[in-house]
Amino acid sequence: MSTAPTVALLGTGTMGAGMARNLAAAGLPLRVWNRTPERAAPLADIASVASTAAEAVAGADVVVTMTYDGPSVEEAIAAARGGLGAGTVWIQAATVGVDATTRLAALADELDLVFVDAPVLGTKKPAEDGTLVVLASGPDSARDVVAPVFDAIGSRTMWVGPAGAGTRLKLVANGWVFTVLEGVADALALARDLGLDPALFLEAVRDGAMDAPYVQLKGSAMLADEMTPSFALSGALKDAELVLAAAAEAGTDLAALPGIRDHLRRAVDDGHGDLDMAATWRSH
Repeated sequence: MSTAPTVALLGTGTMGAGMARNLAAAGLPLRVWNRTPERAAPLADIASVASTAAEAVAGADVVVTMTYDGPSVEEAIAAARGGLGAGTVWIQAATVGVDATTRLAALADELDLVFVDAPVLGTKKPAEDGTLVVLASGPDSARDVVAPVFDAIGSRTMWVGPAGAGTRLKLVANGWVFTVLEGVADALALARDLGLDPALFLEAVRDGAMDAPYVQLKGSAMLADEMTPSFALSGALKDAELVLAAAAEAGTDLAALPGIRDHLRRAVDDGHGDLDMAATWRSH
């Protein structure tokens, strides 16, 4: 494509808003839509804010969906049907799980869209900074069209296979993230209950083989009770369920994640779902 592709972004929440600003900063013509219009309105300075999904996608070269889950993506595409043109490239960037991705790929075939399954690694700040890692999967023919989009929102793009492979890798990565998250919370809780200052754990592992930036980031947030959401606890629970569903389908016996899911659910039930997923610590 010799000119910058026109992009329609459906979903301007925690992740989508940051992505939108980086798409616009890269010089890509941009339309945005959100099912809650107030979430899209602040982007009027950098994008055309559409009143309907069909208006947003009409004439777009690339449509990006970044909503909460599989059903909300399906609803967004259903709302956009009247404006979608045959051959439009659809980048599905939300984390929706294996089964939903299969349904969405079938929907793309039905609508004669080119389906690129491309969930991202990263939360609010990487989305705002344009440093997401894109786990792209889909036909080689779409690569040149979507490259400017991926370059705008991410620091790195991995092409990992046919559509659906990106979602599978995202679930693997999220399973690891939740293992680290809950492992840190458990370690802090055990230190506390053994009569120690929990901060001693973070200091003990700092800069050693057992440390990682994420350990210090989330551990410090837990101890400071800094729970402004980068990734909401409710979303973490949703994704943990998707990981477990994929594992069950694949016949993989995951040792830690069932208990982690239960801890996340307990924290959501305690009323912390709208906080950052570090709020799992509050229920330990």
